[in-house]
Amino acid sequence: MREAALERNTKETQIRGRLAIEGTGQYNISTGVRFLDHMVELFSKHGAFDLEIEARGDLDVDQHHTVEDVGIVLGDLFSKALGDRRGINRAGYFVQTMDETLAVVALDLGGRPALVYDQQVNVVHVGDLQTELLEDFFSGFANHAGANVHVKVLYGRSNHHKIEAIFKCFARAMRYACSTDERLKDQLPSTKGLL
Repeated sequence: MREAALERNTKETQIRGRLAIEGTGQYNISTGVRFLDHMVELFSKHGAFDLEIEARGDLDVDQHHTVEDVGIVLGDLFSKALGDRRGINRAGYFVQTMDETLAVVALDLGGRPALVYDQQVNVVHVGDLQTELLEDFFSGFANHAGANVHVKVLYGRSNHHKIEAIFKCFARAMRYACSTDERLKDQLPSTKGLL
């Protein structure tokens, strides 16, 4: 079982996380930002990852530190659980509808962080979440997971649906990228011989 647990404590946030890649989509998420909780719960369920995140942050100042640091912790959890990444598919993508919305996420767990984020969300808040902070969430994840992450909403009307489609795509793409291939179980997925 590929699992990880960690704590990240700064002057701005205190976050505990636990991940089992071979899970069944069980989750316990508490960040203080309810819409972010909902999106991370979706990620856990659609990725079939068992995930616990408990975050306390300086929400009286702003949501920025909490949202970004949850992304950082999620990236660290995957990096730790994947170990040397031997035998994984490494890359994954998914295209997801959410009613009238269509989104795609493509990613590569090859050790080189990069984020391209084009989400067409045109409101300041969805629920209680400051929507501009989702780019910081995915940037924190990409940098700490060692991943290229490309996020694009092709079209849609509802900003809620756009964000939800992104997280469902993200989950399914990660599920495939983390999956192992029995034929390649002893190999690193790289011609360089390292990731």
